[in-house]
Amino acid sequence: MTMTDSIFHYADPADSAAYLTAKLAYYIDAWDLAESCQRDSAECIILDVRSADHYSLGHIPGAINFPHREMNALTLAPLSKQAHYVTYCDGIGCNGSTKGAYNLAQAGFKVKELIGGLDFWRRDNHPIIEGSEPSTWPTDAASIQCGC
Repeated sequence: MTMTDSIFHYADPADSAAYLTAKLAYYIDAWDLAESCQRDSAECIILDVRSADHYSLGHIPGAINFPHREMNALTLAPLSKQAHYVTYCDGIGCNGSTKGAYNLAQAGFKVKELIGGLDFWRRDNHPIIEGSEPSTWPTDAASIQCGC
């Protein structure tokens, strides 16, 4: 097989479907997260895994600040194992959301990562709020357009 052959090699469709199904189980994009929060706000638990200082400068409405460095058996114990969690950090140059998701998964929680973090959330024109308190989710989903 030459380099050109390997560049244009496509996986078997069944293998592709299995891989992509698994990928969707681990990641969520900004649009799907916004839609999920509009429909099922009680089931939508968003964890901003950055520092409290970064959180207060701007975060997703309703997100709870839980820095990944503070996650351990004791601090995770109060969380519900029935809930679904989404972690995020600054964006693609940050792996805090991966570390947070890993900590949650290791402790037995259902978790996904937000693709692109806060950077992609902003890019898609979703709301950002400032301050240290989580806010309620905005109710005007019709005004938000998908960026994909």
